[in-house]
Amino acid sequence: MSNSIMLMGTSSHVGKSIITTALCRIFHQQGRKVVPFKAQNMALNSYVTKDGKEMGRAQVAQAEAAGLEPMVDMNPVLLKPTGNSCSQVILMGVPVGNMSAAEYHQGYSLKAFETVKEALGRLVLAYDTLVIEGAGSPAEINLKENDIVNMRVAKYLQAPVLLIADIDRGGALASLVGTLELLDEEERALVKGLIINKFRGDVRLLMPAVEFLEKKTGKPVLGIVPHIENLGIDDEDSVSLEEKQEVPEDGDIHIAVVRTPKLSNFTDFDSLAAEPDVALYYVQSREELGEPDLILLPGSKNTTEDLLWIRESGLEEAIRECVANGTPLWGICGGYQMLGREIRDPHHTESDHDGIRGMGFLDMETTFEAEKLTAQVTADCLSLNFLGKNIRAEGMPGYEIHMGHTAFGSGVEHPFHITAKADEPFDSWDGAVSIREHGGDIVGSYIHGIFDHDGFRRQVLNSLRERKGLAPLSVQRNVRTEKERAYNRLADIVRRSLDMDKLAEIMGETRC
Repeated sequence: MSNSIMLMGTSSHVGKSIITTALCRIFHQQGRKVVPFKAQNMALNSYVTKDGKEMGRAQVAQAEAAGLEPMVDMNPVLLKPTGNSCSQVILMGVPVGNMSAAEYHQGYSLKAFETVKEALGRLVLAYDTLVIEGAGSPAEINLKENDIVNMRVAKYLQAPVLLIADIDRGGALASLVGTLELLDEEERALVKGLIINKFRGDVRLLMPAVEFLEKKTGKPVLGIVPHIENLGIDDEDSVSLEEKQEVPEDGDIHIAVVRTPKLSNFTDFDSLAAEPDVALYYVQSREELGEPDLILLPGSKNTTEDLLWIRESGLEEAIRECVANGTPLWGICGGYQMLGREIRDPHHTESDHDGIRGMGFLDMETTFEAEKLTAQVTADCLSLNFLGKNIRAEGMPGYEIHMGHTAFGSGVEHPFHITAKADEPFDSWDGAVSIREHGGDIVGSYIHGIFDHDGFRRQVLNSLRERKGLAPLSVQRNVRTEKERAYNRLADIVRRSLDMDKLAEIMGETRC
């Protein structure tokens, strides 16, 4: 049977995903067949696999760290919040319906655990090491009876557990002790070690606390992981956006991303944010918008409600003013749909609204349908006239994940040619563009990840640079190379921070 280790936390956002990613890379570097796993993920930031299935983004990063192609067995249950304590439930990559929190936790979750066990069974047979991530805290008493992602998984596999606390938040010692106290005897016995994460300062000053923890709990502290600046790894959810609200002081090009309540797939813009000449920031009001060089409308899990929010917040009027003054505007997926004349929802797929007026920047109308379109794609940009520059790029990888069909008026130009879906030849056009004689250019596309293509991204940025009288730059970054470097850096830091011999002992091995 496969060896396994499970990472749980004293709360959400303590660093479970990152430590899981680090262990996946460490074990991969050792030549193991290692696979990440998380039974249930709640996130709007999702990904589409090669076979057109949907899964959580955190397990995609972990799969990359493990040297694997992402697959839904790594994340068999995905919950995508839609609003009003409701979520779309996605089982093995396919939506099975929208459920309230009560409906899911009190009636469906234990049924879904049967699928979780099936996925685990396949992974155990195919891999020699499983690195498993929990969710939230295992000590949430109100959710524990129907929980399928924490101790139920650990007990099913008899997997040893490491409990992680975020010391940067404060209260880490109390959180570790309190969490252990709230576990029952069998669960507490599965916890084999503690990790203190995101520490700043001199580790020697923390040693009295480590000694106290080990004496109080009877559990070894495997290590103290430092706070890591500029991690360079995709964030799991939008909590991380709190750190990206203010306009960075440096950067020749200022890019504003509209942060809507149901924003999804914000990782579409991480490659832009990492460019040395870009200052990218997220805005929720017209005051925060300022005078950017480019405005981005991101994807959304609830396009109609997010568009209403943009309208009611005054951001739509502010965006119109910017566009009238020449600022270009891009929309991706839901943001692309908002740029059209109308969005219809006759089956109330997303909300109670039958339809809503769009921003009217592009001559198109979108009608939501019951079935979601999910597919990996490859596209070429044969000719995109943007700010007077002709942008061309080939072999742009990305993915589509959206509801609805978009119909276009006559004469609409489509800048992107989809040449493959799921590695099979395909022939269709995507996106729309409006070259405005007395205003900013408008561009939209359904393709997520379009800015990850190094050549395309740099051409867009150079168009913005030249408009400001700045010299164009050569390609500054290679996304794939820098991701690999980030995974290796993370692995090095975590390997130095943890007692790897003790971890090997916990996992029933001689050495890690």
